[in-house]
Amino acid sequence: MSAEATPITAARFAAALTELPISSLYAKHAELINSITHLESSNKQLEDYARENDDRDCYEALLENRQVMKKFNERMDLIRKEVEEVRGLPWRPRDEGEVRKEEGAIGLNGTAPTQNGTSTTASSGPQAAQEQTNGTSAQTGEVEEGVYL
Repeated sequence: MSAEATPITAARFAAALTELPISSLYAKHAELINSITHLESSNKQLEDYARENDDRDCYEALLENRQVMKKFNERMDLIRKEVEEVRGLPWRPRDEGEVRKEEGAIGLNGTAPTQNGTSTTASSGPQAAQEQTNGTSAQTGEVEEGVYL
């Protein structure tokens, strides 16, 4: 791992989950699954190379990746616990149907019903993704406070 940055603790991660909408929890879970899949693929390649070339650096990277995957699995468990135990909702990470949220119904596609029965779509696309990544608001250009997972 980088000497400059360390991952947030499991307790801080769990605390940050309480601020996220249900759709973001499912998105984060899917992101973690994707990351683990890529790490497993990398580890297979590293293991083969390390054995063939007796490469200690590759072996150390493989061990580090295993620790990262363990942390990712713990985070996935925390996300599931947030959905099921804290919010009392069923666990449906791949369900394309509507998912209930405390404030109202929000679909996984980012739409929410309005008072007149139509739906509004949450920000999406590169600009929204960039805003989520760096915490800036497109309208004001200000940096928002918070923990980014």
